Amino acid sequence: MVEPEIALIPADDDGLTHAIAEARAQVAAGQMIPLRDVTDWLDSWGTADERPAPSCKQSSLRPPLPI
Repeated sequence: MVEPEIALIPADDDGLTHAIAEARAQVAAGQMIPLRDVTDWLDSWGTADERPAPSCKQSSLRPPLPI
């Protein structure tokens, strides 16, 4: 069996470094995906009512530690 290529993981170190920096900037700006949205989405997998992936929302929460 051929394993599918995972598109979410950059193939090179520069791509990974960029993805991490982008994610940190989004968190610092308050752009996050609420855990409840993620769990609801995952719970819908394999059901007749599968939901689309959640997207970032503006949050007033800030990370507890500097990133």
